[in-house]
Amino acid sequence: MISFFLIFIIGLGWVFSYQFNSPIILVVAVIFSSLMSFTSYWYSDKIVLRMSRAKEIKKQDNPELYRLVENLCITAGLPLPKIYLIEEMSPNAFATGRNPEHAVIAVTRGLLERLDRSELEGVLAHELSHIGNRDILLQTVVVVLVGLVVLLSNWFLRWTWLGGRRRDSREGGQFGMIMLLIGIGLAILSPFFAVLIQLSISRKREFLADASGALLTRYPQGLASALEKISRDQTPLRVANKATAHMYIANPFKGKKVSKFFRTHPLIEERTKVLRGMEV
Repeated sequence: MISFFLIFIIGLGWVFSYQFNSPIILVVAVIFSSLMSFTSYWYSDKIVLRMSRAKEIKKQDNPELYRLVENLCITAGLPLPKIYLIEEMSPNAFATGRNPEHAVIAVTRGLLERLDRSELEGVLAHELSHIGNRDILLQTVVVVLVGLVVLLSNWFLRWTWLGGRRRDSREGGQFGMIMLLIGIGLAILSPFFAVLIQLSISRKREFLADASGALLTRYPQGLASALEKISRDQTPLRVANKATAHMYIANPFKGKKVSKFFRTHPLIEERTKVLRGMEV
């Protein structure tokens, strides 16, 4: 995924540098994309936690929560992740980190207060499954890299509409005009396809984490009940945004109808149907 985005961003840089007749744009694109790829691997989890205003809690702050996570980690054969709390009453949770040894589970205050023990255990097992399945690095890296594609595209479109110095189409003849159209097309469509890739990855990994979490607790009904309770709660999650929405266990944007192509998560009805039909 990192290699794909790196090549894609460098390709955008080449098209833009040709159109604006400035090789320096390509150099900047190569340096910037390499730097962002490095940053997304090593620091994307910290960026996401800061964006979500999550604060680390210790065992003495919530012993019961820690015991649940510790027991599930022993069963799954995973190291104990750090646990963060988001002071929001909307029930939700996500996992992040570059590998199981540097993993984090973040839960909202609403999740702890509104779910019973079996439901909370189901949600925690789901998030630990993301860690065990190595989804956490993929999800957090995508947040940073999709944002970079959107940033470059917006920059190109604004520079074009504001009359930035660009290659005269007469200099390159028909080829120059074609490159101009390609540049504008890429700038408009790149964010669209980048977001579709992001959402497609998220939806598939959610089904896998549901199944893995149910196998971990041996009680899929707990996670199914938790998902139903989370979906019924209409409290908005104020710290969520379009970049981080796909990381949560359920869509954090409540009360909004979204096309199936742009959903960050599978429908709750689909997920609970699968869970309730499992035999473990």
